[in-house]
Amino acid sequence: MPRLSEVIAALETLWPAERAESWDAVGTVAGDPDQQVTRVLFAVDPVQEIVDEAVKLGADLLVTHHPLYLRGTTTVAATHFKGRVVHTLIKNDIALHVAHTNADSADPGVSDALAGALDLRVTGPLVPDPTDPAGRRGLGRLCALDHPLTVRELAARAAERLPATAQGIRVAGDPEALVRTVAVSGGSGDSLFDQVRAAGVDAFLTADLRHHPVSEARAQSPLALLDAAHWATEWPWCELAASQLDEISDRHGWDLRVHVSKTVTDPWTAHAASPPSDPLGAPN
Repeated sequence: MPRLSEVIAALETLWPAERAESWDAVGTVAGDPDQQVTRVLFAVDPVQEIVDEAVKLGADLLVTHHPLYLRGTTTVAATHFKGRVVHTLIKNDIALHVAHTNADSADPGVSDALAGALDLRVTGPLVPDPTDPAGRRGLGRLCALDHPLTVRELAARAAERLPATAQGIRVAGDPEALVRTVAVSGGSGDSLFDQVRAAGVDAFLTADLRHHPVSEARAQSPLALLDAAHWATEWPWCELAASQLDEISDRHGWDLRVHVSKTVTDPWTAHAASPPSDPLGAPN
């Protein structure tokens, strides 16, 4: 059985901490480097529900995409929900490791997993990492479809292939427009509109799209926008990451048992569809 330090060293080869954005908080949050690891759980969010799942599973290591503490703190008291997470982890000898923006830009990374879930062919990064001579790392991915789909059909594919959430898929643009090329970015993506327009793709699928950036983007080009739930766009990475660790475990003879949480931690829990729109417009 490997020690935690050995498993973390292997994970760092996949997602080096130095490739995270300067504002990010990645790496090991809790855990004894000398503890043995036999079972690993991957999830998007380090919330209490996921930590309780790790306890029930008997996991020694929890790997999440989102950080527990993105900003500094002065307390880990169990009177606070993040403190309770820390206490539960330590009491049950469960380590926590975070791979966030360093997993976003990895090759393969979060957006590769998103593209794979949608059966899109990746042609390159949306925002290339200038330190990668191979030109494969970076934020987001540019993709091609094997055959054109309408925006409506692409949205239906995303709704079918991504984990179900209350939000589903929102669309901005002509639902009948044809799509041959797509940009995807797991997580919040409206800061990438300039790069998406420069790439000349027909559609952009991401999450957390806001009113004003979308309104301005639609005014500047016919680009179709598909807005999925943040959690849903990043969950496919958990399966990709688990398979990468499985391969490392086999190579080293570690015999790790690697799991992916299917617990939905998207914070939105219900959706009420609007009635058919009134041709006279919004109510006064």
